[in-house]
Amino acid sequence: MFEKIHLLGFGAGGWGAALLGAAAITLILSALGFALGAVFGGLAAAGRLSSARIPRVLAKAYGTIFRGVPDLLTIYLFYYGGSVALTSLARLFGAQGFVGLPTFATGVVTIGFISGAYQSEVYRGAYLAIDKGQFDAAKALALTRLQMLRLVIVPQLLRHAIPGLGNVWQLVLKDSALISVIGLVELMRQTQIGAGSTREPFLFYFAAAALYFVIAGVTDLFFSRAEANASRGLAHR
Repeated sequence: MFEKIHLLGFGAGGWGAALLGAAAITLILSALGFALGAVFGGLAAAGRLSSARIPRVLAKAYGTIFRGVPDLLTIYLFYYGGSVALTSLARLFGAQGFVGLPTFATGVVTIGFISGAYQSEVYRGAYLAIDKGQFDAAKALALTRLQMLRLVIVPQLLRHAIPGLGNVWQLVLKDSALISVIGLVELMRQTQIGAGSTREPFLFYFAAAALYFVIAGVTDLFFSRAEANASRGLAHR
């Protein structure tokens, strides 16, 4: 294997630049999907905590479906189901043939829905972990609802949520590899192409594993630092 290490270089015949570019796509895809999931997760958590029955039922159904259905099946349903709908719409305007959804956008939305289902539970648990006395104190200070949310709820919610969000991020990073099944050339797909072209699968898959490890390690440091900053000033028991 080591005599073929030049295949991972950046010179002529090297795949280094292609792999790093694909790793960048993986990171961007994961980050955007995670951010979109934060929006879906926040809305679903609010629904679960609502006193109204319909939001609670809808939010619970969302979480149950997207946590229960295999992620690969969800990707297929979003891509092919959306493409069929888009093709039908295009035919109404005289277009011919199959119209596929953009793979990158589909990946972001799909990961957003999947991660949002997990993030909703993280946010809900974090909200319930806030001491009830904090709400009473905020009311005693006559804070408006917006002020209470900004100054009391969100800072403490994030402090409780960050460890769980770090775990969800790792799931998102791994799920990004599944988007290759719909044709997006991210790290996993580029690795498959390189392995097939050079007939050196172990070398390329080992390199991909190393890149995933680097991305996961660096982002884990980010979440660890964020958790430390959020907990700064608290007394440790």
